[in-house]
Amino acid sequence: MFGSYLYILLIAVALGALTQWYVNSSFTRQSKVPLATGLTGAQVARNMLDGEGLHDVGIERVAGRLSDHYDPRARVLRLSPDVHDGSSVAAAGVAAHEAGHAVQHARSFAPAQLRQLLVPAANIGSQAAFPLIILGAVMGATGLMSLGVLLFAGAVAFQLVTLPVEFDASRRALGALTIGNTLPGEQVRGARTVLTAAALTYIAATLVSVLQLLYFLGLSRR
Repeated sequence: MFGSYLYILLIAVALGALTQWYVNSSFTRQSKVPLATGLTGAQVARNMLDGEGLHDVGIERVAGRLSDHYDPRARVLRLSPDVHDGSSVAAAGVAAHEAGHAVQHARSFAPAQLRQLLVPAANIGSQAAFPLIILGAVMGATGLMSLGVLLFAGAVAFQLVTLPVEFDASRRALGALTIGNTLPGEQVRGARTVLTAAALTYIAATLVSVLQLLYFLGLSRR
């Protein structure tokens, strides 16, 4: 029954490994390129936020590698040590990207708002969908399987909405880095490489989830 699902798992493992390798190698390579202005990632983010009038958005240093994120509830950018303290093209790109999320929040960017609304559905779907689908398949309970597929569809919807949110944050970041003369032309290309690599991880994860959803839909109709 689940034999063909193994192929989807193999695709997931392969894409996950490739994209993670690409992200790590791109970040490591651009981390060795000193930022022409000598600014740290935290300073780049601060300049971008202040330029958008977001003086009240804080910046904090958090543990981990590539653990960078924006917390809309606390209105705080949390940057990993390599990004917060780093004075490299990679640090500037990642920091500006996270600042881009803060700008989206402040400007009520519609996809970001929709993404936030889908967080509960994504959490429930990611936790409950698979047990319900498996249990329904084993028991032959079509209704149980359909409920699991519906919950999983909510998680997939969250991933689909995440794509334009991430792309827009990178667009805002590159625009700020270019307009503010934070990076010269050749270094902007390096920052774009890092952000593109990160975007590929979202694309790969979403592709796998869509394949899973299509498989489960077919399974529930047998």
